[in-house]
Amino acid sequence: MNDWVIETRNLKKIYKMGEVEVRALDGVDLQIERGSIVSIMGPSGSGKSTLMNLLGCLDRPTEGDYILDGVQVSQMNDDQLAAARNHLVGFVFQSFNLLARQTALSNVELPLRYGGITKNRKQKAIEALTAVGLGDRITHRPTELSGGQQQRVAIARALINDPAIIMADEPTGNLDSKSGKEIMDLILSLNQTRKTTIIIVTHDPNVAQISQRIIRLSDGKIVGEEVPA
Repeated sequence: MNDWVIETRNLKKIYKMGEVEVRALDGVDLQIERGSIVSIMGPSGSGKSTLMNLLGCLDRPTEGDYILDGVQVSQMNDDQLAAARNHLVGFVFQSFNLLARQTALSNVELPLRYGGITKNRKQKAIEALTAVGLGDRITHRPTELSGGQQQRVAIARALINDPAIIMADEPTGNLDSKSGKEIMDLILSLNQTRKTTIIIVTHDPNVAQISQRIIRLSDGKIVGEEVPA
């Protein structure tokens, strides 16, 4: 099996605004090792969100190749991209993105529902919630949970399909420092026990410290890489 879960070659995303071309990504070559934690950092407008959207199969590049878990996704149509996104990628967002009227269990089941999976769906969701320490909160709705617990539900939902990668976009951005540390400890534990590849987009250097690599972007290009002390 290839050691790289992600490979990009000359990845570009170009937006045309009238006569002006905006190079949101401008030739990104990137390899991410299976089972690693990698943080992507950079100032606003550096291309972090664009890169996350491409790596998470939310968008297609203008040019270049993107290979995710051995699958060439660069040229997929919308339906193929949606299927790849559902099966290969789990998402954790700053704002949790939970359905307010649904229980924790129902929220975690969502990717399986979208994928048309019915077998053992409830059991898989319970196992995912148990893995993040919420086995006793499966019938609670988001309003009945703390911010840290809501993010745990979001992480359980991201894990449910056993994805090739988890994309975490500012995962502690809406949490207090204590809850934020608990979430980062959980992410680190899941990486160590499940060997899940995790890509974190963050402005917070403390969050990036759990990574094996920090990749820095500026003006749509990779301008540096470092290993946290």
